[in-house]
Amino acid sequence: MYPLTTLHFSVSWGDKERTVSFSEVSGLTMEAEVIEYRGGADPQFSTHKQPGLRKYSNVTLKRGIAPVVAGNGLFEWYNSISVGTAERRDVTVSLLNEEGDPVVAWKIRDAWPVKLEGPGLKSTGTDVAIESVEFACEGIEIETRS
Repeated sequence: MYPLTTLHFSVSWGDKERTVSFSEVSGLTMEAEVIEYRGGADPQFSTHKQPGLRKYSNVTLKRGIAPVVAGNGLFEWYNSISVGTAERRDVTVSLLNEEGDPVVAWKIRDAWPVKLEGPGLKSTGTDVAIESVEFACEGIEIETRS
C-alpha cells in the first residue's frame, strides 16, 4: 500500500455542502500548549510538563480565478460579517484516493472568513491569477475512512 498524494482533494462547506475547487490548502495545524509546573515542595530541580489549552491555526485556501456562472457564496459569506458577528460554518477538506473516495477528512469547525486576497497583477506576467481565502476556526477534527 502506497501513501496518498496531496494532489487529489475536495473542499466543501455550508448546509448545502457546496464543493469548491481549490489548488492549495495550508494551515491544518492543531497544537496543545505545554504548561511547565514545579511545586514549591518538589525535591527535583526541574519542571513537570502538562497539557494546556489547544490552539488551531487559521486555514488558507488558494485557487485560480476562473469565470464562474454560478457563484460559490464565498464573497457573500465574507460580506455578511459585521462587528461582533460572523456566520460560522463547518468547512471540510477531504483527501481522496484514486477512485475519488474520501480517505482522510479535516473538519474545520465553526469557521468564518477573516481574509480574502486577490491576485498580484503584473502587465508583463503570464502566471495564473490566484486568489486566497483565510478562515479562523474553533477547532479541527480529523476523520479517517477505510
